[in-house]
Amino acid sequence: MNKGRILSVDDDQNLQMVVSQYLESEGYSIDCAYTVASALEKSEGTDAYNIVLLDLCLPDGEGLSLITQLRSKTNASIIVISGKSDTTEKVVCLEMGADDYITKPFELRELSARLKAVLRRVEAPAPAAESTELHTKHGELSGRLQLENWIMDCDQYAVTMTDGSPIDLTTGEFKLLQALVKAANRALSREQLFDLTRDGNYDAFDRAIDIQVARIRKKLGDDDNSIIKTIRGVGYMYSGKVEQQTA
Repeated sequence: MNKGRILSVDDDQNLQMVVSQYLESEGYSIDCAYTVASALEKSEGTDAYNIVLLDLCLPDGEGLSLITQLRSKTNASIIVISGKSDTTEKVVCLEMGADDYITKPFELRELSARLKAVLRRVEAPAPAAESTELHTKHGELSGRLQLENWIMDCDQYAVTMTDGSPIDLTTGEFKLLQALVKAANRALSREQLFDLTRDGNYDAFDRAIDIQVARIRKKLGDDDNSIIKTIRGVGYMYSGKVEQQTA
C-alpha cells in the first residue's frame, strides 16, 4: 500500500539513495531532486506530493528561500532536514512555513516517525463544529456566538462569560479571536492572522501574534491551551465550541 508520495531535495546522492531505499521499503513512493531548479520543476501541481523533505544547502540556491516558493506551488507538507542545529535557523524555517525540522545526522526510524506524524495532522478529519453556519456581514462575523463558557458579540466587539461577566479584550485581541473563531478547526498561520488583523508587512521575527494569543488565552482561562491550540510549524487554531445564537 502506498503511504504517500515524497519529494526528497538534497544534493547528497549517497544520503538520497539510503533514504529512498528505506522509505520505499516502508511503503512510500519517493522522487529525488538535487537542486532548487529540479525541486521546483518536480513540484509543479498542487497534488504532486504529500511531503517534501528539504535540505537547506543546495548547489544552486538556499533551501530556505525554497520553502516560500514551494508553498506557492504545492500543498505538500515540508520537513526541513539540515545539518544546521542553530535554534534561530529552526525558528525561521517554521515561521516561513515548514511543518517540521530534523537535524542531521538522524535515525531513519525517527524520519519515518516524523513523516507519519505530519501525515496524521494533515489527514485528520475536521471536527463537526467546522460545519456550523455563521452569520457574516461585509465578510466579518455578526451577531452573538456561544463559545464554550463565553459569549462573543461580534456587533458590539465584546466578549462576556455566560453569566454576563465581561472579559476585557482589546480591539486587537478581539479581532484576533474573531479571526480564529471564523476559521474554527482550521489552522491559520501567523502570517494569515497578521494579515487578517493588522496593517503592514508581516515579519517572521515579529512575535506580536504569539503575545496576543497568550494574552487571550489568559483572559479566557484557556490555561492548558486546549481551546486555542498551537499547531507546530503552522500557527494557531480555535478548536472549541462555536454556535450562532438566535435572536
